[in-house]
Amino acid sequence: MFIGTWELILIILIVVLIFGGKKIPELMKGVGKGVKSFKEGMNEVEEQVNQADAEKPAPKSDDEKPKAE
Repeated sequence: MFIGTWELILIILIVVLIFGGKKIPELMKGVGKGVKSFKEGMNEVEEQVNQADAEKPAPKSDDEKPKAE
């Protein structure tokens, strides 16, 4: 489902009518801060996962296990 050109123009017109020209930059600034914060949070989680993987010892191979006789 793709939004066409006319639908996009209609959405923009409705937003301008509802919020006015002066509020839109403030709204976009807030959206930008939210996206930036979300990306920073995702990067922190990814770093923690990578750090945990690096600290985990490698699994032992079957040759190192004592054999039962």
